[in-house]
Amino acid sequence: MNTFADKIGLGWRANLAAGIFSHLDRIDLLEVIADDFFDAPRREIRALQTLAAQIPVVLHGVGMGLASTVPVETKRLEKIARLVEQVRPQFWSEHLAFVRGGGIEIGHLAAPPRTVDTVEGAAENLSRAAAVTGSKPVMENIATLIDPPGSTLSESAWISGILASSNCDLLLDLHNVYANGLNHGYDPNAFLRQIPRVRLRVIHIAGGKFISAPDGSQRLLDDHLHDVPDPVFSLLEEAAALSPNPLTVILERDGAYPSMDCLLAQIDLARRALSRGRARRMVAEEVLA
Repeated sequence: MNTFADKIGLGWRANLAAGIFSHLDRIDLLEVIADDFFDAPRREIRALQTLAAQIPVVLHGVGMGLASTVPVETKRLEKIARLVEQVRPQFWSEHLAFVRGGGIEIGHLAAPPRTVDTVEGAAENLSRAAAVTGSKPVMENIATLIDPPGSTLSESAWISGILASSNCDLLLDLHNVYANGLNHGYDPNAFLRQIPRVRLRVIHIAGGKFISAPDGSQRLLDDHLHDVPDPVFSLLEEAAALSPNPLTVILERDGAYPSMDCLLAQIDLARRALSRGRARRMVAEEVLA
């Protein structure tokens, strides 16, 4: 039995709108890409407000580049602050990544060197973000095809350091954990035990595909164009067994959309994985008691 008030939702995409509105009874919340509405006309903002009146909405940023020693741009913080004020989401989130350098947009989420300097830089940016928006973002781990050059900290130590320094919570992308484990040779289950479980509040699940690296080896690419693989559902069960907090789980799909029935089936699989993990946690608590 799941008594943790966990929720499972879906990423809002215009291509899925008809299916979403037809099945609001099976979707607990929607995650909206914040950047899509930063410069949107008023009619689109009103439509988003109408959506938020029908179902809980959270905002997910992709372009701030908060995990950097370079201060985040004030105008970007002002845009998310304005959208938060207009929509009143349950929370907003961003990535532990940088997306620009020297005025050049690199076009994707990149991992900075995992060092004490980038821990401090990220913490300063998160402090500024909280001051401008009035709320702290929940921060997401990212997938990487290579380990960031110049790193002196492990991924788990780096993430833990930023969360501790900023007092922010964690959005744990389990497909990213799975991909990084395969790509860089670590145990994803061990990784789950190395991060502060008390900070874990939100989870992403998604799918990807294998691609060939220049040396002929295989890498798992997190492309959000495929169904959630079984190992990610296993990690979801494990996270539910570890976390003491209510969890919000969001299924991401960014293209090659399957039928709504297929997406709803994956949501149902996530609910069952959550329930198995929560049952394990309850048994462990009873043993300790």
